Amino acid sequence: MKFLNLFSDKASLTLINRLWHEHIKSYQWYIWGGLFCMAISALTTATLAKMLQPLFDDVFVAKNEGMLFQVAGFVLGIFILKGVSSFGESVSLIYVGQKIIGDIQKRLFDHFIHADLAYFHARSSGELVSRVTNDVNLMRNAVTTALTGIGKDVLSLFFLIGLMFYQDWLLASLAFFVFPVALFPIVKIGKKMRKVSSNTQEEMGIFTILLHQVFQGMRIVKSYAMENYEQKRAHRLINILSRLNVKGGRVRAASHPIMETLGGIAIVIVILYGGTQVIAGNRTTGTFISFITALLLAYEPLKRLAHLNANLQEGLAAAWRIFKAIDLKPNIVDSPLATSLKVKRGEISLKTVRFSYPNGKKALTGISMDIPSGQRIALVGPSGSGKSTLLNLIPRFYDVTSGSILIDDINIRDVTLSSLRSQVALVSQEVILFDDTIRANIAYGRWEASEEEIIEAAKAAAAHEFIKDLPEGYNTFVGEQGIRLSGGQRQRLSIARAMLKNAPILLLDEATSSLDTESEKQVQTALNHLMEGRTTVVVAHRLSTVIDADKIYVIEEGTVTEEGSHKELLKNNKTYARLVDLQFSSDAMPLAS
Repeated sequence: MKFLNLFSDKASLTLINRLWHEHIKSYQWYIWGGLFCMAISALTTATLAKMLQPLFDDVFVAKNEGMLFQVAGFVLGIFILKGVSSFGESVSLIYVGQKIIGDIQKRLFDHFIHADLAYFHARSSGELVSRVTNDVNLMRNAVTTALTGIGKDVLSLFFLIGLMFYQDWLLASLAFFVFPVALFPIVKIGKKMRKVSSNTQEEMGIFTILLHQVFQGMRIVKSYAMENYEQKRAHRLINILSRLNVKGGRVRAASHPIMETLGGIAIVIVILYGGTQVIAGNRTTGTFISFITALLLAYEPLKRLAHLNANLQEGLAAAWRIFKAIDLKPNIVDSPLATSLKVKRGEISLKTVRFSYPNGKKALTGISMDIPSGQRIALVGPSGSGKSTLLNLIPRFYDVTSGSILIDDINIRDVTLSSLRSQVALVSQEVILFDDTIRANIAYGRWEASEEEIIEAAKAAAAHEFIKDLPEGYNTFVGEQGIRLSGGQRQRLSIARAMLKNAPILLLDEATSSLDTESEKQVQTALNHLMEGRTTVVVAHRLSTVIDADKIYVIEEGTVTEEGSHKELLKNNKTYARLVDLQFSSDAMPLAS
């Protein structure tokens, strides 16, 4: 059969073997049940073809009216049995197919959710969404096609061909002699289909990325009147996808003329040879009618099996991309002897910390600092100097290239990630809110928090007043990325979330840089409340927000060039003093960092 070439393709065989052992094998009893129902259904199909022989020979030719009712009753019973077995087959296959695909989607999502932050920085969200949706849907189609094809169609062919050889082995040999000729073009079609499918999914991923970016950035698109530009980009990708889908359809349909031509040749041979035998009286009309019915019934599953390879190649191409994503292991994981971190003082120490990104770019070139418990430390400096990178190293979003970071004299690489991050709260310039209620967004990470605790956190973040004025209060949905709220309101919700977490270490990454003056005052008041009693590291954009810091570190080109209080650094009259002059002069633009 045409699908057998799958098992001579090493790459396909490896993928099928992996799918079987990792996702299909655990449902094998459901599959066996489905195959049993398929066997019954296939047997009834062959039996119906066989019943034509007595119907013609013993009823019509012999004019036996009594036997007519017997044959009719038997045929009715066969159809009932066929219907019941088809139901059992369908239910079993739907269950197995959906469970397998659901397991793969869960596994893929679980892998993404535990991947390194660098993994997401290197890929767009559209690409990841495409893996979980488009690729998995292709696999769903392939699994359904495979189970149906290898099960029902093969079994149907087995019984129908068996009937044909039982009735006339010579006629059956003539009928099926021509079909092996189709093997080589079908194999070639399958290889082309896999390539086309892979290219289609790559372009679909790019298109998904475009849609995600445009819909998220619609405000910018409209403000810059870029609708026509985005239309052109979308139309170009849609045209590419259309061409690839047409090409895929053309490749998939290429088996039609092959199978139709060969099928026509086989049927003509049967009609010519079998017809002469009936005319000569060497076989009965019923036998010939039964034989040719079995051949015609075998033709449809045979055509489906010819398409099976092309359909499976689409699914296997998707499986390859999915397994490629799953096999990429995170680099930042718990060490085998990791213990749980319980912060008592909240002291942070950086010992000659160096960090380089995977592309080789050096971000930090040897930073050492000691941050005492409960103090507020500010990091300032030019854009790209390494401030945010340093902040990302404390909760181990990235691992240091060399050196070490200690909390209460414990190396953060010697504790579990979950315990480390439970002791750290982050408030950043880019506020992330989920399309859920205000209550859910504040309680994110502490679902067990009571209503009173959530309200107290909101009050401490100066958010309670605007929340209670909303139509549904704490049950108000904020929209995607909090689009229904102002920038200051979104930021105060993120501060409330950090308040509720009540972590002893606080990281602030330019938390007020994108706000207007009025919103900044409200947010800064909330932040001052949040920082009380916590060890705080602040990446500062507006230097006015760090004047009261216990110590300020000036970072330039990945190293500390100055450190001290605001007054001490002004006296030094170096980089910090120059930045202050630039930022506080009436005609200066705010410093980007």
